[in-house]
Amino acid sequence: MKVDLLIIGAGPAGMAAALAAAPSGARIAIIDDNPAPGGQIWRDGPQAHLPEKARRLREVLTEGHDIQVFSGTRVVATAGAGRLLLEDAERGWTLAYDTLILCTGAREQLLPFPGWTLPGVTGAGGLQALIKGGLPVAGERIVIAGSGPLLLASAATARRAGATVLRIAEQASLAAMAGFSARLLRWPGKVMQAVGLLDAGYRTSSHVLAALGRDRLEAVRLQQGEKVVEVPCDRLACGFGLIPNTQLGELLGCRLEQQAIAVDEWQACSLEHHFAAGECTGFGGSELALVEGAIAGHAAVGRQDLARALWPRRRHWQGFADALAHSFTLAPALKTLAQPDTLVCRCEDVPFAELANCRDWTDAKLHSRCGMGACQGRVCGAAGQFLFGWTPPAPRPPLTPARIETLACLEHEDA
Repeated sequence: MKVDLLIIGAGPAGMAAALAAAPSGARIAIIDDNPAPGGQIWRDGPQAHLPEKARRLREVLTEGHDIQVFSGTRVVATAGAGRLLLEDAERGWTLAYDTLILCTGAREQLLPFPGWTLPGVTGAGGLQALIKGGLPVAGERIVIAGSGPLLLASAATARRAGATVLRIAEQASLAAMAGFSARLLRWPGKVMQAVGLLDAGYRTSSHVLAALGRDRLEAVRLQQGEKVVEVPCDRLACGFGLIPNTQLGELLGCRLEQQAIAVDEWQACSLEHHFAAGECTGFGGSELALVEGAIAGHAAVGRQDLARALWPRRRHWQGFADALAHSFTLAPALKTLAQPDTLVCRCEDVPFAELANCRDWTDAKLHSRCGMGACQGRVCGAAGQFLFGWTPPAPRPPLTPARIETLACLEHEDA
């Protein structure tokens, strides 16, 4: 199978890229591992409340005669120049392309702290996804901690599902939040959104110290300003911002810059005929992802005039992204949360003490197998970079666990 334009990821950036490129008549395919287009921010499910914009984009996308959407499909590996190995629930196959747009989004940054592996502890975005997928939380007491706007969004989702949100612990200072609020006046829609998400339990200069419990979570210990408090609860959702998903871009040979895929004004990567848009190029919200995706889609089919016309809108929303990055910088105190026996690599049960004296990832792997488990360093890699300054391990195929018959497609292609 071969297409003119292949888009990886059907979130806001991927959908916008496909719809921008569609009028050119190019054969377009979108690969996404979710059951339906929308990405993580517009994830569907029994308890999801999709905004009207998301529903409209999905309808237009599925009506496009020249756009094939492969949902529930993962990229397993590269299969030579201009070709990827894919897998869904039923088969594995290779797909060739002339031009590729990476819209692989971002994932939560999780940092280790005592008790973070207890049942009942998830990421902030992870809790949101679980609730949208049907997790019952009605009547449960929830604490949300970490950093960034996702905390408020996760709290709103939990409240709509009937949970009681006891505390939202934001590690950024009150001064940082005041400065961010003042800068929000440039984006009136964001002001209204923030007002709608306000919560009486919101606390700045507050971060998790430990999750407490024996067989499952029973309470959370928080540093709240100068004092330490313990809050009995049923769930803790803790996330420290987002990390761009760059694994496929790195595997293809795209250059990175500040942990994200580097792009030029056309959203073009360092690799010819390869573009990137959305949060894999840096976190900035759905509005920035939409305009970046549209620019990439126009540029990928040679419509530079239409792409250039969107540059002012991108600059507008890039300002919002810069404000986010400046205001929610993680405090150095978070590097001291892990204790000697706190697991850093959850897949291979590697505690902090075994890593503290390692030089880098290679040294850590040789002595402890850190980063060699099922997640292939996606969780502990970001933690190791924050805690020790290590460069995260380079991605290696397969990018995800895959069936043997899928991997055999590579041998068939070589033959």
